[in-house]
Amino acid sequence: MVSKKSEGTSMNVITACISTTLMLILLGTVIFFVCFAHNFSNSLKENFTVTLMLDENVTQKQAYNIQTQLRKLNCTRSLNYVSKEKAQKEMAQELGTEQAEFLGDNPMPASFELRLKSEYANSDSLEKILPPLKADSLIVDVTAPQNLMDSLNRNIRHISTVLLIVALLLTLVSFVLINNTIRLSIYARRMMIRTMRLVGASYSFIRRPFLRKAVTIGIVSALIACSLLALGVYYLVKYDPEMQALITWQIAALTAGTVIFCGILITWLSAYVSVSRYLKMSREKIYKR
Repeated sequence: MVSKKSEGTSMNVITACISTTLMLILLGTVIFFVCFAHNFSNSLKENFTVTLMLDENVTQKQAYNIQTQLRKLNCTRSLNYVSKEKAQKEMAQELGTEQAEFLGDNPMPASFELRLKSEYANSDSLEKILPPLKADSLIVDVTAPQNLMDSLNRNIRHISTVLLIVALLLTLVSFVLINNTIRLSIYARRMMIRTMRLVGASYSFIRRPFLRKAVTIGIVSALIACSLLALGVYYLVKYDPEMQALITWQIAALTAGTVIFCGILITWLSAYVSVSRYLKMSREKIYKR
């Protein structure tokens, strides 16, 4: 027959584990979306295209030399050469006409479409990148979506700030709630702590089993939370396969690592503080509670 005390202890552990798991799921969700938003913003930035129109008399050799110089730039993520014929064909498709309807010589210039690395997709970088390109006599025009870049970067900063504040607040709330749960679990065994003190047990000896149990709760809760988060990511990718390109292993590792670290740290710290409180509490205060 299982005693009522054992049942109460088991119920406290289960309650602590469930509460900790729920808090870690919320914390992991916020961390995941913060990292996901970072990758998503980088993906948008890397789709911005700087177009370099070439002089109509540029030769193939000259175009190749320009291409070689552009590929050597630190800001270059990808480079695409658009010939006069391809440009004419694309224009005809946009206008809904046939390529043969263009009279005389092909009016479309050859060009390069330069896609920047995400860290260079901002006004400060463009002010350093564009002037040397415009100074080249073989490049007649350089266009970049600078206003769109500025607008995107401004919105990303605002969203990142909000997500960071939410993450910090949620971390604080998680600590408070998990701390209260662990404290309630230890409160049920305060008499045992008092008894161990009376028989001369050291503080470290008394703390050890409570800390071990708290860390175990933290690890189990973190593993459950990581499993549920992984399941959620699986269904997210299954719903929209394009998400797979943005959900990298770095995001998964950082989210899982943060959840496990916070699960262990918060439960250990909560148990340490709670046990220390009862160790220093007088006999009268313990029995009054």
